[in-house]
Amino acid sequence: MSLRVTFLGTGGAVPTTERAPSALFVNREGDRLLFDCGEGTQRGMMRHGTGFGIDHLFVSHLHGDHVLGIPGLVQTLGFNDRTEPLTIHCPPGTGDDLRDLVHAVGHDPAFRIRIEEVSPGEVALDADGYEVRAFETVHRTVSQGYVLEEDDRPGRFDRPKAEELGVPVGPKFGRLHAGEPVEAEDGSVVEPDQVVGPPRPGRKLVYTADTRPREGTVEAAADADLLVHDATFADDMADRARDTAHSTGREAGSVAERAGAKRLALVHISSRYAADASPIRREAREAFDGECLLPDDGDLIEVPFPDVEG
Repeated sequence: MSLRVTFLGTGGAVPTTERAPSALFVNREGDRLLFDCGEGTQRGMMRHGTGFGIDHLFVSHLHGDHVLGIPGLVQTLGFNDRTEPLTIHCPPGTGDDLRDLVHAVGHDPAFRIRIEEVSPGEVALDADGYEVRAFETVHRTVSQGYVLEEDDRPGRFDRPKAEELGVPVGPKFGRLHAGEPVEAEDGSVVEPDQVVGPPRPGRKLVYTADTRPREGTVEAAADADLLVHDATFADDMADRARDTAHSTGREAGSVAERAGAKRLALVHISSRYAADASPIRREAREAFDGECLLPDDGDLIEVPFPDVEG
């Protein structure tokens, strides 16, 4: 079951020729989710092959570099004869402003747009096999990040043990794996816990958007398979990071380390590092022992299950 993350926009407030403003595309087994939609997101979708068929858009906050791509994307979806609704999830108190933004160019979408406010701690999307919930972040306006977390999976099925207990090969194997007791060939009852191991965790993806490092993010990102964290500046601009309510690479690395995340992706890179952003990653690596990534626009990451190597 695939969980693929495409970085459509990895830059900060000012775009560069290499980095567009914030946008993260997630394909979870065919469910297509977009986190933030900065200017040029639809062009990134075309260039990097994600397609336009998103089901849900999750907005972290209403700064322009995270939302100015929405009117153009909505208009393009209409030009492509979209008929199914699009749900936009946003922080509390921002729904009216988002509605105004959608209609800012005098364009009435040909399909329904649902704008749903969600507060930190609440589930924005309760889907088949996973949920997306909001968590509080600290920025210069009302802001939040999002956690995509999958349900636990059934434990591993012990086929030799099932055969030893007299369960015939066939449909009863599947019923046992699904948690249903079955009758063996000798008439005895075999319970699932006799042949199925403990539940295995699903995957966890965390997107912070713009934020200062905070303990709440450490808690939200606990044991994350991939943490996508604000890393706007390197240590040379730590004061600027505090003044603008962003994080440095080192601070992002510290959050990932304390959360026990497996991989960290550094995004929202300031345009002042357009020539060389390597200091941000180097300093993050000094604080984080896991895999540390500085993705470029268009990079795609496959998130494996926790119990699968690679």
